[in-house]
Amino acid sequence: MAAYEAVIGLEVHVQLATRSKLFCSCPTTFGQPSNSNVCEVCAGMPGALPRVNRQAVHYAALVGLATNCAINQQSVFARKNYFYPDLPSGYQISQFDLPICEHGHLDVEVNGTSKRIGITRIHMENDAGKNIHAQGENVSYVDLNRAGTPLVEIVSEPDMRSSAEAVAYLKALYGIVTYLGVCDGNMEEGSFRCDANVSIRPVGCPTFGTRTELKNLNSFRNVQRAIDYEIARQQDALADGDVIVQETRLYDAVKNVTVSMRGKEEAHDYRYFPDPDLLPVTISDEDMARWRDELPELPHARMRRFVDMTGLPQPEAEVLVQSRAMADFFEAAAGLADARKVANFMLGAFLRELHAGISLDDCKMTPAGLAELVTIVDKGLISAKIANDIFADLMRTGAMPEAYVKEKGLVQISDTSELEAAVDKVLADNPAEVEAYRGGKTKLMSFFVGQIMRATRGKANPALVNDMLRARLG
Repeated sequence: MAAYEAVIGLEVHVQLATRSKLFCSCPTTFGQPSNSNVCEVCAGMPGALPRVNRQAVHYAALVGLATNCAINQQSVFARKNYFYPDLPSGYQISQFDLPICEHGHLDVEVNGTSKRIGITRIHMENDAGKNIHAQGENVSYVDLNRAGTPLVEIVSEPDMRSSAEAVAYLKALYGIVTYLGVCDGNMEEGSFRCDANVSIRPVGCPTFGTRTELKNLNSFRNVQRAIDYEIARQQDALADGDVIVQETRLYDAVKNVTVSMRGKEEAHDYRYFPDPDLLPVTISDEDMARWRDELPELPHARMRRFVDMTGLPQPEAEVLVQSRAMADFFEAAAGLADARKVANFMLGAFLRELHAGISLDDCKMTPAGLAELVTIVDKGLISAKIANDIFADLMRTGAMPEAYVKEKGLVQISDTSELEAAVDKVLADNPAEVEAYRGGKTKLMSFFVGQIMRATRGKANPALVNDMLRARLG
């Protein structure tokens, strides 16, 4: 079989977190009763005139600035003409030959290797409505609540050569738009979604193969699985002498297959032309300067700083910056206690509780509380084991750790006279193990420590216990 390489480009749709739609004042609230957030403009009524949402322009420009794009201070809306039941006007208002942002890039790392992914363009457009196909009925319904919701579409260059690179790029974009606060990042509600264009070509061939567009990719994992499947499908097709057809394919996550949906359109099929109801969007020099100043420290830069601050490996530091809220929490706590030890708690017990179901929004523990927990472990007031055991309760109650452990009687026993009695009793109760230890089975030390910790309900100072055992056992 010939050796092929994949050529992948992504079209990422980001729903902008504005309160109202792109061309009218209808709210963008998710989950409302069908067709309740609709007016003449987003319903496509004849004679209804759209007006551009200034906040959406602001957010689109921020995305462009954060992805190293050139910002066109004058951009033009165009009509993208096609028929579909959830598109009441018969066209989508998008941007074509003069989008708001162009010629950007993102640098991503995959398996320790840096890769630059070009960004062709970022343009604004309004979303379509939603078709609802009723099960058991020979009828479909249309909900226009989503019609007119502001989106930016981020179109990459076909620079990715593997599903891993595509996912790394997608995660980098996700981090940027959520850090900027321009998107809530809720993939289940469709706030961040992508289509993948996939083709293959013989290794070393300068021309691209025929591409297919993959839709219905609603998670990072499914993006990777769908691309891997499609690459293998195209390789098998060419090996069998078949021709790859340019088409749009749907990904079935249950069966892990892609299936043909329709032929893939070209740009000329949409008959783009400038929207006569909308003036060009003009961004002033003053707005541009102010928006540049608004840019926060973005995830990659913050991750590098956290590596320098803590000495953590990069993959662990990446976990700390997976959301702006997580990174802010860590940084606030790290300013009050040892940063590496704060990071260890966040990467261990903190993440454990998040994965168990508590959300960061519901977490009652404050950064000051986590810092205090680190401090009292350092001081020997409690052991690391007890800190781990009480972490869930601290996250759910917001109790300050020092007061909590004193109230619960969990303060570590560091009184040597009290510990001596416990050590002597454990050694007296286990003569066979004492003899075996002295005979060279030194791994039994952990057995003795465990017995003493059990006898003291986990409150014995482990360091002191180890010292006392070594002194007695010789």
